[in-house]
Amino acid sequence: MGESSDSVSIDIDMLPFEGKEYVVKTSGGSISVYVCGDQEKPALITYPDVALNYMSCFQGLFFCPEAASLLLRNFCIYHIDAPGHEFGADVIASDIPLLSVDDLADQVAEVLDFFGLREVLCLGVTAGAYILTLFAMKYKERVLGLILISPICKAPSWTEWLYNKVLMNLLYFYGMCDILKECLIQRYFSKEIRCGMHDAESDIIHACRRLLNERQSLNVMRFLQAINERHDLTDGLKELHCKTLIFVGESSEFHDESVYMCAKMGKQNCALVEVQACGSLVTEEHPYAMVIPIESYLMGFGFYRQPHVASSSSNGSNPASPSSHSSIAPELLSPESLGIKLKPIKTRVRVEA
Repeated sequence: MGESSDSVSIDIDMLPFEGKEYVVKTSGGSISVYVCGDQEKPALITYPDVALNYMSCFQGLFFCPEAASLLLRNFCIYHIDAPGHEFGADVIASDIPLLSVDDLADQVAEVLDFFGLREVLCLGVTAGAYILTLFAMKYKERVLGLILISPICKAPSWTEWLYNKVLMNLLYFYGMCDILKECLIQRYFSKEIRCGMHDAESDIIHACRRLLNERQSLNVMRFLQAINERHDLTDGLKELHCKTLIFVGESSEFHDESVYMCAKMGKQNCALVEVQACGSLVTEEHPYAMVIPIESYLMGFGFYRQPHVASSSSNGSNPASPSSHSSIAPELLSPESLGIKLKPIKTRVRVEA
C-alpha cells in the first residue's frame, strides 16, 4: 500500500507480521496482543483506531520496506488490539462491563506487566492515539516517547457525540452495514483516495472494506462508546514531557485537533508533520511519508536504520541515514533534521496555540 518506492534490501526473515498472538487476561477482560520480533529488543507498542486491528491499521507502514527495516531491526513490536477487534474474535459477553478510556489505558499497563516490559515507545492512531496518550499521562515512567497519527485529545464536541451515537445505533441494529462502512472509510481516508481518478475502487479502500466485514459490530460499538465518553486531556498535555511526534493528514477531520495538541505540548517536546492530500490513516494512505521523520525522531533515542540498507526517499533524493551521524542531535526534531521538504509532507515545529 501507499506510494511506490525504489527497491530496498531487507532480510527475508524481517517480514512485518511474522509473530505470535498472545491472549492477555486483564482486569477488564482478555485482549489480543500480536508480538513480532525478538523480545530481547526494546519494545514498541501499537494501538489502532476504531473498528481497525493491527493488520488493517498498520500493514501499510510495516509493509513499507524502509519502515520495516527501521522498526523491526530496532524493536520488538507489540500490537495491542482493542477488546474484541482481533481476527476471529467472538462477540464480547454482555455480562462483561463496558470499559472506559481509563480502563483501556490501564489495560495497556497490564499488558506491559504480562510481558515484563518496564518502558516502551508508543505508536497509536486517532482513538488508539488517545488511549496511548492517556496511558502516558497515567504511567509517565513507562513511556519513552509517543508517535501519534491524527490524534485526538479533547472531549467530543456535541456534533461528534451525536454523530457517534448514530454510528452506535447502526452497529447495534444493522451491524457492519454499507452505510456504516462508508462513514468509517470517510473517517480514515482523504477524498483523493476515496474518489480517485479511476472508476474502479482503489486497492486500499477495497482491502479496508473487506477487513471491516470481519469486525464484530457489537465489539466495535463498545470501543466507540468508550471513545465517545472520553474526557479532555488538555491540562495533562502540559505536564507530559516525553518526546512526541505527531502525523496528521491535511484532509483529516482531526487535523485541527492534532495541531491544537501539538501546540499544547510545546515545541520542545512535540513536532508536527502534516501530510498533504491525505486523510487520518497516514499509516495506510502515505506510509512512505512517515519514514524519514520517524528515522530522525528515533535518532534521538539512539535507534537508526542499519547502514547497509540502501534507501531512497519518495522524491528520488538520497538523504544520509542517521547511522552516518557521529553524534545524536540534542533537539527532538528540527526543520533541518526533517529537512528535505519531502513530498507529500511538510513539517511544522512551531504552531500557534
